[in-house]
Amino acid sequence: MSTLIQISDPHFGTEQPPVVAALLAFVRRVQPLAAVLSGDIPQRGRRAQFAAAKRFVDQLGVPDCLVIPGNHDIPLFNVVARMFFPYAGFERVFGPVLEPHLLCDAFQLTCLNTTRPSRHKDGEISDEQIERVARKLREAKGDQLRIVVTHQPVHVLRDSEVHNRVHGYHEAVQAWAEAGADIIMGGHIHLPYVAALDEHFPELSRRCWAVQAGTAVSHRVRAKHPNSVNLIHYTAGSGLCSVERWDYDATSTSFRCVDTHELLLESRHPGAPQ
Repeated sequence: MSTLIQISDPHFGTEQPPVVAALLAFVRRVQPLAAVLSGDIPQRGRRAQFAAAKRFVDQLGVPDCLVIPGNHDIPLFNVVARMFFPYAGFERVFGPVLEPHLLCDAFQLTCLNTTRPSRHKDGEISDEQIERVARKLREAKGDQLRIVVTHQPVHVLRDSEVHNRVHGYHEAVQAWAEAGADIIMGGHIHLPYVAALDEHFPELSRRCWAVQAGTAVSHRVRAKHPNSVNLIHYTAGSGLCSVERWDYDATSTSFRCVDTHELLLESRHPGAPQ
């Protein structure tokens, strides 16, 4: 069995040291194959906040760590920097790749940069990104778990969160699900949930899930939703995937599993050779 951990919206600069320590201990215990940091790594894109985030990533000790920017990773108040070199701080710490990709026996993991300096906190998926990701999905092996990662969500559960959906979400969900995506993973709204997209997008002909994570270590939690991360467990060829939500428990100063979803996967994407 192979395991991924999704760590989203840590907002370094607002992190809680006991939660950071507990998360590092949890990752060392679980020993996931890879970690996905799905955006909003610092709180305001400041140098010291990026440095704290880099120390955290270095301490995770996972074989692969995929990091994408969120709207908080680009300057907000420095208008010149925001428009002409918005990713300078992110790239200085995490390198120039804003859309990392991981291929292994169990997973095909494709990350997208959905931030747009001109959109403030809103995100966008371009037609080019939709098609490029669909091509990658169609190239996946039949037994790989196919995951796409965005920062802003493609689906929300509350009417009050509709405005937070990434622009282009409808076209992206339809194209990626039909091309073979199993999971579309996101963050941004600090609300953890798993939703069957084929139940909300009636035009979809195959199963696909939205997997959202809460904020991992920040004090900027939503009501009734403590700090949390997601674990994704998958055995290649099994046709089953489990998504576990682990919440921080202040009493024990540790993360504990509070919810598990068993996802029944499609055996192959449409059009794949038998």
